Amino acid sequence: MSAAGSFGRSPSFKSLISRIVFMHIVAVAVAAIFLPLVLFWLLNSEVDQLHRDAMRAQAEVLAERIVPQADGTLAFNLPDSLRGLYSDAYGRYQYDIRDGEGRLLFSSHRKTGAAVAAPRLSETISGAGVTRIIEGQPVRIQVAEDLAHRDVIIDDIISNFFLRVGWITIPILLILLATDIFIFRRAVAPLWKASEEASNIGPSRTDIRLPTEQIPREIMPLVTAVNQALDRLEDGFRVQRQFTADAAHQLRTPLAILRTRIETLGDGTAKQALHADIEGMSRIVAQLLEIAELDTLVLDPGETADLRAVCAEVVGAIAPFAIAQHKDIALKGSGAPVMIHGNSEMLQRAIFNLAENAIKFTAKDSSVDVEVGDDGVVRVRDCGPGIAEAERELIFQRFWRRDRQRSDGAGLGLSIVRGVADDHAATVAVENLPGGGAEFTLRFRLAQAAI
Repeated sequence: MSAAGSFGRSPSFKSLISRIVFMHIVAVAVAAIFLPLVLFWLLNSEVDQLHRDAMRAQAEVLAERIVPQADGTLAFNLPDSLRGLYSDAYGRYQYDIRDGEGRLLFSSHRKTGAAVAAPRLSETISGAGVTRIIEGQPVRIQVAEDLAHRDVIIDDIISNFFLRVGWITIPILLILLATDIFIFRRAVAPLWKASEEASNIGPSRTDIRLPTEQIPREIMPLVTAVNQALDRLEDGFRVQRQFTADAAHQLRTPLAILRTRIETLGDGTAKQALHADIEGMSRIVAQLLEIAELDTLVLDPGETADLRAVCAEVVGAIAPFAIAQHKDIALKGSGAPVMIHGNSEMLQRAIFNLAENAIKFTAKDSSVDVEVGDDGVVRVRDCGPGIAEAERELIFQRFWRRDRQRSDGAGLGLSIVRGVADDHAATVAVENLPGGGAEFTLRFRLAQAAI
């Protein structure tokens, strides 16, 4: 796009307040320029009007001094108190009195008697006139003031008005701008509150709705539509969770029956293979139930758990599984309780899945280490092939498996670990060890640090 094409286009602001403030600054700038000009014009108009009224009042006074004579002529009796006002020595006020035909009857600065047109006054001369009927004849009385000799106070006010008003107007407008910014921020505060509430909405907190209190009328349709969309999403999540839980529960019964029937078979390789398949299917069903429970979990902010005790229980529970595969598992790290904010049952499931995953991939006759740190960190290390850089995020997705040919899992274990970490505001990461293998790290919040 050329510069000429974009020139003149108003700048774009992502912030609503920035847009409003920018437009208001433009309005304030325009007002700061034109307001003094308008006030200056109004003051000049008012001064001119006052001047014309004053001149007209003087003309009325002079008209009262014109009296008819017995011979039909007119006499002008100007008292001494007014002669000095219209004298050449004072030089500020002048008067002309003419008859209906324009003949000059009386003047403070001209010779009378000649029929002359009214003079064109210079730009510094301003005045007014009145017409009176005296003895049936129209008489025009004109009074003028030489503005070059205008009152000094009025002259100073007019000459300095624009500058003074400008310096007064600009601070007032700036104060108005600051006040408007404060008002704008107060006006959009409900929107900020709604956005904070929206940030808490997730698969595990689908019950949250945007607040409608104090929402501007113009924004209310949008908030209402979002809340209605959240209602539909919550219904969808609820149906999905219910389906997962129901399916897992329904699968438990046929699996138990199948396991019982397999026991009636004779000993042999087929029976062992069927037992392994049944155990794998049972584990998948259990993981599906765990996922369904995680989706409905609402963690109590005040709930605490001993991370050391949780890890010890997991190691004790999974040790027979490790020994059966000619592998070992060891608990290391802190020997004292490590209190964190969390749910013991959910933490146990997450660490169990990490340990189970490590046992599956570690080499035979090697050990899996579960280390608990005093800082609320759990590290699970194995001696397996490690995790490729490109797969370190994929492994936490549901049903993702590197080798689709393997039948010993459905790719749910690490997704459960990620779900528990998210519910506990914890982080989970994986790195390869220098000597081979992978290290999974879970970082939780210490209970003492959050008080």
